[in-house]
Amino acid sequence: MALSNTFRVAIFDEFLDAFASIPKAQQKKVGRFLRKFREDPTSASINYESIGSFADPNLRTVRIDQAYRAIVLRPENGNVYILLWVDHHDKAMRWAENKTISIHPATGAIQVVPAVGASSPAHPAETEPHPTKPPLFEDIRDRELLRLGVPEAYLERVREIRSLDGLEPLQGDLPSEAFEALYWLGEGESLGEVERAMAVSAQPDVDTLDFVTALDRDVSKRRFAVVEDDATLEAMLDAPLEKWRIFLHPSQRALVERDWNGPVRVLGGAGTGKSVVAMHRAAYLAEQVFAGPNDRILFTTFTRNLAEDTRANLARLCSPEAMERIDVVHLDKWVAGLLRSAGYQYQIRYWGSDTELEELWERAIALGAGTDFQPSFFRDEWEFVVQAWGCETWEDYKKASRSGRGVRMSRGQRKAIWPVFEEYRLQLEKHGLREPEDAMRDATALLARGAARVAVRSIVVDEAQDMSTNAFRLLRAAVGEERPNDLFIVGDGHQRIYRKRVVLSHAGVNIMGRGRRLRINYRTTDEIRRYAVALLEGVDFDDLDAGSDEQWGYRSLTHGIEPEIRQLQGFDEEIDAIVSWLSQAREASESHEPRICLATRTNQLADQYAQALEARGIDTLRLGPHTADDPRAPGLRIATMHRVKGLEFDRMILAGATDDHIPLRWLLDRSDDPAVRQETELMERALLYVALTRAREAVLVTAPGRMSGWVG
Repeated sequence: MALSNTFRVAIFDEFLDAFASIPKAQQKKVGRFLRKFREDPTSASINYESIGSFADPNLRTVRIDQAYRAIVLRPENGNVYILLWVDHHDKAMRWAENKTISIHPATGAIQVVPAVGASSPAHPAETEPHPTKPPLFEDIRDRELLRLGVPEAYLERVREIRSLDGLEPLQGDLPSEAFEALYWLGEGESLGEVERAMAVSAQPDVDTLDFVTALDRDVSKRRFAVVEDDATLEAMLDAPLEKWRIFLHPSQRALVERDWNGPVRVLGGAGTGKSVVAMHRAAYLAEQVFAGPNDRILFTTFTRNLAEDTRANLARLCSPEAMERIDVVHLDKWVAGLLRSAGYQYQIRYWGSDTELEELWERAIALGAGTDFQPSFFRDEWEFVVQAWGCETWEDYKKASRSGRGVRMSRGQRKAIWPVFEEYRLQLEKHGLREPEDAMRDATALLARGAARVAVRSIVVDEAQDMSTNAFRLLRAAVGEERPNDLFIVGDGHQRIYRKRVVLSHAGVNIMGRGRRLRINYRTTDEIRRYAVALLEGVDFDDLDAGSDEQWGYRSLTHGIEPEIRQLQGFDEEIDAIVSWLSQAREASESHEPRICLATRTNQLADQYAQALEARGIDTLRLGPHTADDPRAPGLRIATMHRVKGLEFDRMILAGATDDHIPLRWLLDRSDDPAVRQETELMERALLYVALTRAREAVLVTAPGRMSGWVG
C-alpha cells in the first residue's frame, strides 16, 4: 500500500540499531506497531505522550507494550513523523531526555545532538591534553564551521579544541558529518578539499522548521530514510543491521547518482564502501537511467564467490523489476557465455587446475632446455609479458615492454626463448584450447568484427584491481564507444591478490577528470586499520592507471580494542584459545549474536580447523567456493583468506598464522625471478590486509608454533 500524501514517516538509522538489540519477542511487537504506524501515524490508537523533562518539546513517546517505548519526533510544522529510538521504557527515556532534533541553518541537514550542557562526555577543556597549544581551528571562521555542519550551539566548544585528541570526546555528540569534517581539517586538509570530500555545502534560504524538505536533502539521507511503502519497511526490519542498503554518505551518493559523461574510476581502502557504491550505482542505473524493457546492465567482478554474494545483496537492494535488468556474473563466466553465443569452438582452461595444459607446457619448455633460464622463468615471462601484451608473433614479443621484470634480456636472448612460447601456442591451437587471457582477446576481436554482440548499456566493475588490461579492452569493446554512464569501475591496488595489473588508459578506458577516491573506513576500528595498514608501509601501489595510490588520509573514525596476537605451543592449545575467545566474544556482545569468521591461508587448514572446532561443540559454516554467506544462517564461518574478500564480520580470527603459511612459503619459492618474488610477497601482504579488514570490532591472530614475522 502506498504512503498517503498527507504525511511522511521516516526512520533514523540509530532506530535500527536499537531495534536489533532488543529481544526477538519485542521486535515482533515493534514490527506490528510500525506497520500500523506507517499506515497512519495519526491514528487514535497511537498514544503519543509528551514528557516535560525532555530537552526537545517535539519528542514524544509511544507505547509498544507495558515495558517498551519508542521515541518519535513530531515537529510543529509539516505532517512529518520520525522514529528515533526504541528500547525498554527507562532506557528509552534516558536516550531521549537530552536529545535535540533540529534542521541545521546552513546545510539544511536534520541533526540529532545532545543539548549543550547535558552531554555525558567531559567538556573538552577539562580533558584537553595540550592546553598550551593554539586552538586547532583558529583559522576557520564560524561561518565556515557552520558550512561543514557544526551545530551553532557547539561552536564555542569546537573553538576550544587544541588537538585531535581533544576532538575525540565530541565524537558521540557532534553530527557525523561535522565530526568527520573537523577530523580532516585537524589532519591538515584544506577547507575546500574537506568540503569536496564530504560533499557538504551551505544551502540557500534554509527553513529550519521545514522537515519535509530537509528529509529530501542528501546530507539528511545519510541517516534518515523515508518509509515509502510496506516493502521498504519490511526490508528494514528483516535486516536492521544491513544499513548499507538504505543510508549513503553524501560523497557516496554523489558518485552513485551523478550523470557521468564517460568512464569513472573510484578508489578506496578497505571498508570505505566501494562495493556498496558499485551496487547502488547498478541499482540507480537500472531504476533511473536505463529503465527500458530492453536495457541491460552488466555487473561483473573477478571471482565467482564475489559475484554470488553481490547478486544476493543486489536482490535485497533493488526492486524485482530493476533486478531483471542487471546481469551479475563473474568475468570468466561472462566471457565464456559471450564466446559460446558466437559459436566459439575452443575450450577455456585454467593454469594450475588443468593437467592437460601442464603437459602441453612441458612439451614447449623443452625447447628452452639449452638456455640459461629456469623453468619457472618461462612461465613468468609468458604470464607477465607474452600474455599481458598479447604477443602472437616474434615481432610482437620483440617490441613488448618487460618493465617490472627482474631479469634483463638482450634481443638475442629473447629470440632464443621465443620458440618456447610459439610452440605452446601451436599446442594450444592443435588441441583446441585457450587460456583466459587468449579467450578475452578472441572475444574482443569477435566484437570488433561484428561476429559477436553484447546488448549492454552500462557496465559496473567491482574489484577492478584483480582484472587485466585485456579484460578492460574487452569490457570497453562490449559497451561500445565512450558515452555517458558507460563504465563505472571501483577497486583498490592495496587489495590486489591475483597476479594482474591493469592500466586503464592502455585498454582504451579514459578516466581523465573522472577519478574519485573514498577515504573514510566505515567498517573497522582505527586500531584494526592501523594494524592492517602497517603491513603495506613502504610499498608503492598503483591507481589502476599507471599512477600511484597513497593511503594518506585513509582513516577510521571509530575506536575499539587492539588486535590480539597469540602464539601457542601447539594445535590443541590454539583451538583451546580460539574456543575461549569465542565464548568471551559472545558474552561481550549484548545486542546480538556476533558474526565471526575464522580465516586460514589454505583450504586444507580451513578444513582442519573446522573439524577440530566442531569436535569442541562449536557450530560452524564452511564457506567454500560454491557456498554463499547467508547472514541469517547460524554458525562460526570458516573460510580461506581468499574466500572472505568482499565479506565483513563483527570479528575475525586469523588462525594458523605461522611463518610457513604467512606468507605461503612454497609460493614465494616458486620463482627465481626477484621481481616475481617481490610481486608474490606483495600479493601475500595484500591478502593478509584484506583478511584483517573484514572485521568491524575485533581481531584475533593465532599461531600453533613459530608465528609469522608479519603479524607478531
